Amino acid sequence: MESTKKLLAVIDMQNDFIGGALGTEEARAVLPRVRARILLAHERGERVVFTRDTHTGGYLFTQEGRRLPVVHCVKDTQGWQLADGLVRAGDLVFDKPAFGCTQLARFAAEGGFEEAELIGVCTDICVISNALLIKAFSPEMRVCVRADCCAGVTPQRHQTALAAMQACQIDLV
Repeated sequence: MESTKKLLAVIDMQNDFIGGALGTEEARAVLPRVRARILLAHERGERVVFTRDTHTGGYLFTQEGRRLPVVHCVKDTQGWQLADGLVRAGDLVFDKPAFGCTQLARFAAEGGFEEAELIGVCTDICVISNALLIKAFSPEMRVCVRADCCAGVTPQRHQTALAAMQACQIDLV
């Protein structure tokens, strides 16, 4: 078994991003690989955590809602829930009102992890935001993104985000 010094952060694998209000074919396509990677992480003794995009009924009146006027991931709705079967007992779930999750970045920094790996959606919004936050909170930690377990808003934006993360010393695996 691997050391528990590795963190797997699963970003926003929620129903609204898979098949709901903002669902994409790409997100549906990566779901089986995400499931397999989470299973492997548990088998290896890696720490698995999740982020969950979390909005309220007033979403359309927020800055994000004015720029992306599609109601999604409203707390306690089916679309807000993480895809079935991803979370196990003992996994942490961080609810976040913004693209990046400072709670996740603090957890990674304070947890004594040697490496953080990110998977999930959307590569070009929340995955990149969280990878950069973890890197900012833990500049000496290896931060990596498993590209085949991520999906962007579009395939082109996915590729653009991967290139931007590489430029910021985030490894692609």
